[in-house]
Amino acid sequence: MTSLTTTTGPTGDGQLVVNEVVGVPGGIGASARAARADALDAWLRGIFPVRAGVALVAVGGLGRRQCAPYGDLDLVLLHAGVPGIDELAASLWYPIWDAGLRLDHSVRTVPEALSVAQDDVKVALGLLDARHVAGDPALADQLVRTAADHWRRTAVRQLPGLREITAARWEAHGELAFLLEGDLKEAAGGLRDAGILRAIATAGVTDALRPAVHAAHRRLLDTRDALHQQVGRRVDRLVAQERDGVAALLGLRASLSGDADAEAVPVGDGDALLRRVAGDARTVSHALDDAWRAADRLRAGRHRTAGGRPLRRPVARDVVEQDGELVLARAAIGARPDPSLSLRVAAAAATTRLPIARATCEWLAAYCPPLPAPWPPAARAALITLLGAGPGLVPAWETCDRYGLIDGWLPEWTRLRSLPQHNPVHRFTLDRHLVQAAYEASRHTRDVERPDLLLLGAFLHDIGKGLPGDHSTVGAPLAEAVATRVGLPEDEAALIAKLVRLHLLLPDVATRRDLSDPKTVAGVAERVGDTTTLDLLHGLVRADAAATGPAAWSDWKGRLVAELVARVRTALDTGVVPAPPAPDPALVAGPLPVVHLGEDRVSVAAADRRGLLATVAGCLALHRLDVISADAATVDGRALVQCRVQPRYGLAPDPIALRADLRRAVGGDVSVTQRLRGRALAARGRGAAPRVVWHREAATDAVLLELRAADAAGLLYRVTCALDEAGAQVRAARISTLGGDVVDAFYLVGGWPSDADRARIEAAVLAAV
Repeated sequence: MTSLTTTTGPTGDGQLVVNEVVGVPGGIGASARAARADALDAWLRGIFPVRAGVALVAVGGLGRRQCAPYGDLDLVLLHAGVPGIDELAASLWYPIWDAGLRLDHSVRTVPEALSVAQDDVKVALGLLDARHVAGDPALADQLVRTAADHWRRTAVRQLPGLREITAARWEAHGELAFLLEGDLKEAAGGLRDAGILRAIATAGVTDALRPAVHAAHRRLLDTRDALHQQVGRRVDRLVAQERDGVAALLGLRASLSGDADAEAVPVGDGDALLRRVAGDARTVSHALDDAWRAADRLRAGRHRTAGGRPLRRPVARDVVEQDGELVLARAAIGARPDPSLSLRVAAAAATTRLPIARATCEWLAAYCPPLPAPWPPAARAALITLLGAGPGLVPAWETCDRYGLIDGWLPEWTRLRSLPQHNPVHRFTLDRHLVQAAYEASRHTRDVERPDLLLLGAFLHDIGKGLPGDHSTVGAPLAEAVATRVGLPEDEAALIAKLVRLHLLLPDVATRRDLSDPKTVAGVAERVGDTTTLDLLHGLVRADAAATGPAAWSDWKGRLVAELVARVRTALDTGVVPAPPAPDPALVAGPLPVVHLGEDRVSVAAADRRGLLATVAGCLALHRLDVISADAATVDGRALVQCRVQPRYGLAPDPIALRADLRRAVGGDVSVTQRLRGRALAARGRGAAPRVVWHREAATDAVLLELRAADAAGLLYRVTCALDEAGAQVRAARISTLGGDVVDAFYLVGGWPSDADRARIEAAVLAAV
């Protein structure tokens, strides 16, 4: 006997949960899914209004007997033209809705259902899961048999349309294997793709459903079950805050929390879960790629010579194209394999953008000998060609990784594969980020003297992540060891290590330091050493940012980095640090106040007085403008404040209102100041405790105070007000927003040698935050 429980999730969505089935432990796994299907079948039969010529057919999860804890019902009320079918349907649908289930339903005859399937490939796929639940079994069997037969006869013709729909879905949802918060159903490699594989296998196009694919699909279903159970409602996106709980439900335990004498509490290993999901998604994606190619070959027909042999076209040494795939030349198979062969095949695949045949990958994994140390020149050249191949790099690399070839080239890859990056600006797992960085670096190879070192440096720049310590410092010797093993000379391997160690230098300095300060430029020039390294770092910075995600780069950041590079280049070329740029002539002449508004700049000149920077910053916050950088100077008795800004919510403020408020505020209008204080103080940030760090040797004529705190509107205004009231003059400010946090640098004029004075300033700043 079974029991059925209807519950309402925490969001108020009433949904059916059928996981309390007598004799079935838990709600996760194939047996639990089948038990939920049995319970739903029994319940639906109980409410089905029996009538001749009518059948209830399940599709979707219930049709496959893969019911998730919080899933929809997909039902077809099938009939043979009986009268009163609309009233009969209503008598069935309303009890289902009353039970709190989400329902996708249709009422059709067999010819109507087949006609829709002929016009809509998604409906055709859905009917492949059709299963009789109640009513006339012969009618249901007619639909199931006819739909499957129709699909087998027309699948090859319909697959291009299905592929187009699938590609659009991938574009919208990304690749599950590399996403930190992927959709288990819709992302590439997810449950939806497993269903497409099943349809292609049903059509007899290829043996898509190999044991590894079955196992991966089962684990993805288990993960979705656990996610539903963890959240208490239907959800398919595996977000960060649910990972540990889902992992614990799946038995992926990270550690035991609590005292040794206390009862141990299991903790889920969210990273292990992500890596498992990534592996399963890769298995599904790779199998689907194979299936699409098999369908293409079937549709196009095999290309043959006059003698009936497959047409083969040489594309590289030991590599030929056959039926749209790369395979080994016969001479390469018969001879003793060259250790560089697998790399050369991968390079050929990336440059021609042709896939490697599955049998070829399996042969290379089984018979290609390991690479010696150092690598032979052919292997090193193939690696650089592969990394610089552009769009062909990612699919070629992924194919080689699926067959274990990468581990043979780089033993470090096992640690890096599918490693999550717990940072909101990153969109990819670490392994994909490194490959993507090499791809992005290929766009900048014409800008550097050594494109090979740029590609390898980009590929290795984050190799230290996942290990204790600063990843740039930890990664430098690891990258040097890889470069040495690959066969680079000692000085070039040392340069790779230097690129890894300094790969964050340019963006950190550009966004957090005053670029007009000679000491800033001299410090970067000293660390970089020469223009060759400078150009390599500039290319690496841009590649890294593009591979990270949209939040890692912007036009203003690109301009700041380019400005820093230009000034450092001048210092390296001439040995002379460039002089600070002259102030805008429009600000040092004419009646006061002067207010200039540009696309991303706000410049103000007013009579010199204390607190002008704070007033300008507050006024900009009032108009929802975030300050990226601010410079304050005094020229001939005039106070000049120049700010780079960006709209907080993407919408530019009314320039007339902004200009009017700025003119009134810098003129001392008390009403504007009161509005500034009231609005800014109401928007204080929350989060971890703020921190102040002092840098006493970072500037020529100032000491640097660095504030690390939660981001909030009006933060710059509050801090500059506090500094002004404490008697500190701010010469410049650099504002860096990193996700929900900021690292704000304030240049305070003077040495501030007294510990007591610095403690007083620090207390004032922290109180303002």
